[in-house]
Amino acid sequence: MASPLRFRRSQERWDDDRINEELYSHLDSNLGARSLTPHYSTPNGFEARRFEMDNGDMALFVWNDDTAYWLGNTETPPALWRTSKYTFDEIPYRIARWGQRELLADLAVESPWLAKYDYISWFFLPVFFSKDGRETSRAFFRKYAAGFPDATRDEALSFYERFLQTGALDDYRYTMASKLGTSQYFDKNRMSSTMSEFTVAKLLTDAGYDVVPEIEVTTGHSLDFRAEPKHDKTGHEHGQSPLVEVTRPQPPTQRAASTPVAALRETAETKSNGQLNEHGGGAVLFVDCSGFRDDEWSAVIGEQPDVRHRPAVVFRARPDGHVEGYRKGSPPLHLDGAVQWQTG
Repeated sequence: MASPLRFRRSQERWDDDRINEELYSHLDSNLGARSLTPHYSTPNGFEARRFEMDNGDMALFVWNDDTAYWLGNTETPPALWRTSKYTFDEIPYRIARWGQRELLADLAVESPWLAKYDYISWFFLPVFFSKDGRETSRAFFRKYAAGFPDATRDEALSFYERFLQTGALDDYRYTMASKLGTSQYFDKNRMSSTMSEFTVAKLLTDAGYDVVPEIEVTTGHSLDFRAEPKHDKTGHEHGQSPLVEVTRPQPPTQRAASTPVAALRETAETKSNGQLNEHGGGAVLFVDCSGFRDDEWSAVIGEQPDVRHRPAVVFRARPDGHVEGYRKGSPPLHLDGAVQWQTG
């Protein structure tokens, strides 16, 4: 599986002749390529080329006398094989901004339904233009409403757009966006599970916490988040910083479990007996039932079954922002402002 889109940096000397011979000619002979002027003016002091391939791939090359950057979702020419890769945040801002403007312009043409969701477009750009995952990642949002079973695409995208606009995950863009996957093979369940992590991050943010993803623990595993209480008005932190693990049951219509409660228990048991059991306790398990229909969730909330782990939060979010759920044990998190608790 290819990785999310990143820049390659070369510190060799480049000019038009070398670009034609070692980049353009290679792409044209293998894939059929056109060498074009980019959509946007290049940063001051740089020149740039845009390559478009017959199979829909593209690449950007920008250079000056000292440094060159390559950004593309096509095969990398041999002349650049030994170069290192960098995220958009790891290269000069003016280069990153120019490259992203080019891609966002392409996205607006190729997937116009995404155009009004500026933050989703920007946040997931490294995946939306990855070599293998560009079609599957866009299809997940376009056809499956980001995992909400009974919502329109616009309702679901608006839900995540509002959250991403807060900037809560900006510092962890590559970490979180890459979880959506860059595989050419479509996996709705895996992608839906990824969006559960975004949903839990939103819930924690709404409750007044800062979230830090991918927390390594002593067992060699990583748990999904650490929830850090924000500073109070005096500048002092208050409360604990619990670790959080997220799981998402598949609805009973998509698995062998015959009832919603059985589906919930089976998924939670798998997580509890594996990663959380090895961790030795202390983490809060969030069980996201946002993939359940109204009748399926009603069965769960009516019984409020145990999930083989405590403390735990079992919840269901709706695209309008309403979240309801129940607790098992005593989660060390203040969530009253973010979750409407249902009593058994």
